[in-house]
Amino acid sequence: MKAEIIAVGTEILLGDILNTNAQYLALQLAELGIDVHYQSVVGDNPQRLKDTIFHAFSRASLIITTGGLGPTEDDLTKETGAEYFDEELVLDERALKRIENYFNKVGRKMTENNRKQAFVPKNSTVLYNDNGTAPGIIIEKNNKILVMLPGPPKETVPMFEQQVKPYLAKKQEYTFVSRVLRIAGVGESSMETIVKDLIDSQTNPSIAPYAKDAESILRITAKAKDKQQAEQMIEPVAQEIYRRFGNDIYAEGETNMQTTVAKLLIDKQKTIATAESCTGGAIASALVEYAGISSTFIDGCVTYSNASKQNRLGVKSETLQKYGAVSPQTAIEMAEGAAKTANANIGLSTTGVAGPDGGTEQKPVGLVYIGLTIDGVTTVKECHFVGNREKIRVRAVYTALDYLRRELLK
Repeated sequence: MKAEIIAVGTEILLGDILNTNAQYLALQLAELGIDVHYQSVVGDNPQRLKDTIFHAFSRASLIITTGGLGPTEDDLTKETGAEYFDEELVLDERALKRIENYFNKVGRKMTENNRKQAFVPKNSTVLYNDNGTAPGIIIEKNNKILVMLPGPPKETVPMFEQQVKPYLAKKQEYTFVSRVLRIAGVGESSMETIVKDLIDSQTNPSIAPYAKDAESILRITAKAKDKQQAEQMIEPVAQEIYRRFGNDIYAEGETNMQTTVAKLLIDKQKTIATAESCTGGAIASALVEYAGISSTFIDGCVTYSNASKQNRLGVKSETLQKYGAVSPQTAIEMAEGAAKTANANIGLSTTGVAGPDGGTEQKPVGLVYIGLTIDGVTTVKECHFVGNREKIRVRAVYTALDYLRRELLK
């Protein structure tokens, strides 16, 4: 089955709204073993929408659209789909009742144009919406399938998960299962070199390397008759990759470094305080994204100026005068000061030159020192990052958390 994803909406075309639906649907279809060859965005224009859908069906057997199912005159996805399949629109009483109930529930009066959303193509499968008003629709005819979903992700995602995905899965002879290994501290090119022999000899399962933000990722995908068989095929490949990378693999699946570190801190019952200069509180912000971190995260301070480093953390004036704010000595005293003043097991600090200005030959832009003290044992890490100010700060946060993770695992 070859698929195409079409996002409908002038607001997406103009860049006012990010098209997250396309990314989500592409990942979901890949899991089902359905190839997505094209993605497109079309505005709320009847003729252009018609041309796009008709052209898409000339090269794909499955089209999934998002958007254009609203109550206004320019929401015409449903009408265009019905025209392609030569189906008339008929009132679905159940859809109308659900729309009426929705408006009663939120305490708003239903206007007449909302009735438009209850009309569906005859001989279609209606996907009733538990999170909004517009029902989704599936039309299958002449070996072609058109799936029309509402635009808001809070409606698109559950409707696809609960209704569309099972529908499409029944049409696939095989299932595709993926296992994602997240790797820290190893660049994409280096990672690929380490597993090049596995990639070159792959058949089923397959291995796909790629980079995301500050980390590298390996996705192992197996094609099998069922999920259990696919997982059994993946396991020996995953074990070999673990053997080669060891602790560089920090997690599996859809997660991130801060979640992994937060769980590790809680599991080990280690309290932590952070002291940040160049990262400006981003480490603390990342950690508190995890619900439950309050049991271990005690304090986070941004000591941007030298005076703040001295007054808040007790960094010695002679250290700042002799070595400067960006130095391993200052990073160490910041970490130790954070742990001491918060009475925490761990103190984690950053100090560096994020740029774009302020760098020197001795201390260039991208130089960052990470200080870490754990139960009285203090270490420091020197890092050199490239990129703009934002990238340097993002990489510094990620590396600091990874540094903490590795030390906790020792």
